[in-house]
Amino acid sequence: MNEVWSKWEGKTLNGVFPLRRFLGGSDHSGVFLSEYEPQQLPNAAIKVIRVDSTLLEAQLSRLRTAAALSHPHLMRLFDVGRCQLGGQECLFVVMEYAEETLSQILPERALSPDEVREMLGPTLDALAFLHRRNLVHGQIKPPNFLVVHEQLKLASDTIRAAGEPTIGLGQSSLYDPPEASNGRISAAGDIWALGLTMVEALTPRLPASLSLPPHLPTPFVEAIWRCLSRNPADRPTINDLQVLIRRPTQAALASTPQSVERKATEQITPSQKTPRQRFAASIAVLLIVSVAVWAGLHIAMRNSNSRPSASGASQSHPQQAVPALESPDPGTLTPASPAVSTPSSTVLHAELPDVPRSARDTIHGHFNVAVRVKVDRSGKVVDATLEDPGPSKYFARLATAAARKWEFVPPDNQGAREWLVWFEFSRDGTTGHAVIP
Repeated sequence: MNEVWSKWEGKTLNGVFPLRRFLGGSDHSGVFLSEYEPQQLPNAAIKVIRVDSTLLEAQLSRLRTAAALSHPHLMRLFDVGRCQLGGQECLFVVMEYAEETLSQILPERALSPDEVREMLGPTLDALAFLHRRNLVHGQIKPPNFLVVHEQLKLASDTIRAAGEPTIGLGQSSLYDPPEASNGRISAAGDIWALGLTMVEALTPRLPASLSLPPHLPTPFVEAIWRCLSRNPADRPTINDLQVLIRRPTQAALASTPQSVERKATEQITPSQKTPRQRFAASIAVLLIVSVAVWAGLHIAMRNSNSRPSASGASQSHPQQAVPALESPDPGTLTPASPAVSTPSSTVLHAELPDVPRSARDTIHGHFNVAVRVKVDRSGKVVDATLEDPGPSKYFARLATAAARKWEFVPPDNQGAREWLVWFEFSRDGTTGHAVIP
């Protein structure tokens, strides 16, 4: 389906909205990077939705209702309407552009209990706002947790009135509560889906057959267990959940009371990502979303003995790398084996990102971030841009700030010179090396 949607890149919708770049989609909708001139927004997202002709007017009415809502943790919908795409009548909705989604983070790492609590605060505020108005989000799941200017927001284009039929919501999944088979959506369904999202955020994946892990961090055990009650009346209210998540996080793990199992009609797998959205090989948003609150600066680390060597690799070698640098713990800098066999280091000063222990402890495996730096005649970095941002805006920001502090042996030529500074993040620490692109 991505190929079907991506062929519309470069077109203009309704003669007004340019479809600049395809961001992602499904069998019934595609999202593109666009712009919104009435509010002078150079970057906005536009979602094109294929709707059965018999449901088009009802869906258009729902989108207009959602566009009239205003809440700091709901995505703003700027414009909605009809459009033609490939001879088929569709709907469109112009909304804020999100830098990251929770679904981009979880394939790489679980969230820490503190991060989940950070995520739940604004989420519960937004759901309380909707439920008071007899509205239901209807699609609480990781792809609909979005980061806009480092602020967590829920997608708004799924909002509809409580009690509406489930027809037109697409294929069922584990996020749909057991009572969804009765054909009506409710606020209790949002609570069920939120419970599953907490499981996925802490685990960090959701199997096709749901069975709660034997251990979950407290105080989430009670909250998740109550959210996943098969009886909607037994699920907690928003106020109940707000009280539960305010309890202090315990270091110990608590056993879940019992397994909750229900077969899904389809297996839930990590959503497909565009190259930019995947941000490369591997994570973060951060959360997105919530790891952004850790704005750490960086501890300077100097390798004073690094000097250029006259002997070494052949001039025809396609890449020249400097020795990798390791930081088993923040604040230390230890020479390690070079990533590629090269002459002696041409780095005069290397800076590694200072990653808080609380963030490192949530990483599973490892991932890379690459920053392209431009060096002036003195060897100092004068410009840094993300070449391979990895899966998290948070870690990408740390990497970019650290790369700006690197210093190299002054280049032989009279112009600027470029390097790629690679950082590898893992739970054990961070390493870095530079190569000539």
